[in-house]
Amino acid sequence: MEESKLPLWTVWGLGATQIIGYGTLYYAFSILVPDIARDIGRSQQWVFGAFSLALLVGSLVAPLSGRLADVIGAGRLMAAGSVGAALSLVATAMSPGAITFAIALALTQIVSAAVLYATAFTAIVQAGGRTAQTSIVHLTLIAGFASSLFWPVTSWLHETLSWREVFLVYAGLNAAVCFPVHLLLGRLTSPASFAARDAPHPLKSNAPCRNSGRLVFALMLVGFAVEGYALSAILVHMVPLTQALGLGAAGLLVAALFGPAQVTSRLINLVFGRALSQTRLAVIATVLLPIGLAILLATAPWMVGAVLFAICAGLGSGLTSIVGGTLPLELFGRVGYGRRIGWCTLAKQLTSAIAPVGMAASMSEMGVVWSLWLVAAVGVISALAFVGIQLTVEPRFARSKTADDRVMRSDQPSSCGGGA
Repeated sequence: MEESKLPLWTVWGLGATQIIGYGTLYYAFSILVPDIARDIGRSQQWVFGAFSLALLVGSLVAPLSGRLADVIGAGRLMAAGSVGAALSLVATAMSPGAITFAIALALTQIVSAAVLYATAFTAIVQAGGRTAQTSIVHLTLIAGFASSLFWPVTSWLHETLSWREVFLVYAGLNAAVCFPVHLLLGRLTSPASFAARDAPHPLKSNAPCRNSGRLVFALMLVGFAVEGYALSAILVHMVPLTQALGLGAAGLLVAALFGPAQVTSRLINLVFGRALSQTRLAVIATVLLPIGLAILLATAPWMVGAVLFAICAGLGSGLTSIVGGTLPLELFGRVGYGRRIGWCTLAKQLTSAIAPVGMAASMSEMGVVWSLWLVAAVGVISALAFVGIQLTVEPRFARSKTADDRVMRSDQPSSCGGGA
């Protein structure tokens, strides 16, 4: 059976569900925090702390979510996750006090593992055949508008609705829009359908470490984890950091450039990055943040330097979102993809959750300038991890491509050794 091309509706449908998922489960929260804090009788810092803890809890279930996606199919998991997202948002809206609110908030982040990028990427890989990598880029381009849409939409709704009513509206969106799309997607990503598409050449793959590569997998986890820390440390503190460097109110303008740069990077990659290996793209993505920080520190308070920093950070962040889905696919292939990307998500989100606290402590002890140099050094470590993958894998990748021109025996061993 020839591998099918991913239907166009699935990319646009998933794009819509990712916008709604990120918008309702993540971006809307910051707009509603002041009203939530007043209503439950806690400080805004307490509410943000509860959200950070919820993100941490949510990251811990990512490997389980990935394994479930491999076993039952990503579409079915996302359909169940949409129901869970709607119910958890209702529970959050109906929570009578601070503790029940925190528990319900944690539930929203637990179910988010089943509906956001990692599982959506798995659905594309299971349904998309040879077009999966390009479709992942398309999806990140569409979903990149989640913050641009939901920050103003949430503010507009909150002018007439309480925070509880906003969450109820968003619960309805997850049930009415996301659930039907994910349910239809379940037909394309069932284990039987995936096995049938993968059956003709079960061993034939351009992935150099399809069933192996402990070192490569470890380097990939380190790269994503370290990059997650560096990027989160900067994003959470971007406005106060730029203001502390003497940019004043212009720091808001600099921060506003981050989102457009992020979307632009995905568009540039879509148009010009087809021939670039994802390992090399990972190196480019991770080195952009240290370059931007070096420019910022060398030129502050010069506005042009701050603008270049924001553009570099946005470009790097946008490319990192792409690489998070495409690199495991290029290195290990489609089989077991959900499990691997689940561990990558855990590595990245775990460090992202502790980064704001770590950066705040660093600035308190070392000051802003040395803290930023430290983050730049951390970013270089991430880039070096991906360079290590490139040096390890590229010779094997070349041999794998050569082997595809030959007739492979069914019992031919993998070129990479033990399991990941």
